[in-house]
Amino acid sequence: MHALVSTYTSLLGKADRLSGFAVPTLARLVFAAVLLVYYWNSAGLKIDGSIFSPSAGAFGQIFPHAAEAVLYDVSQLNIFQRLVIFAGTVAEYVLPALILLGLMTRLAALGTIGFIWVQTIVDVTGHGVKLGSLFNNAIELVDQRVMWTFLLLVLVFKGAGAISVDAVVKRMVAPAED
Repeated sequence: MHALVSTYTSLLGKADRLSGFAVPTLARLVFAAVLLVYYWNSAGLKIDGSIFSPSAGAFGQIFPHAAEAVLYDVSQLNIFQRLVIFAGTVAEYVLPALILLGLMTRLAALGTIGFIWVQTIVDVTGHGVKLGSLFNNAIELVDQRVMWTFLLLVLVFKGAGAISVDAVVKRMVAPAED
């Protein structure tokens, strides 16, 4: 029995040592597999020729009631709406790219979490999507968004991991601090 417990605790120690490398690296890999293209495709739908020309789709996605009221005529966008669409489009391109590279990962993950919950609010209040509830044995919007948030919280708390620009920068700066 002692040998079994000793083997088990030894394996746990190895897993703990490996987790510092594996967990953030796998979190970034899962993010890339699940959300990177989702956000880049979404950003692409928001532009009409250039990032400074919002599409009718962007108007309808972000301001559904206002867009419907003017029949999705983007010339009717006010300056606030234009700025929100521009900022959202830039965020959908830049934040996932930063996470992919592992550059300013904690800040990018935190920004993406904020983006997810603003997106969720718009989905529920603007598009009438049912939020649902946790712990009800059904996969609903809230379940999806909580999982995305948890994945990003791993990056907020653990950082990007050893295979990242953040790690390279840290290694370059660390000798200077000694």
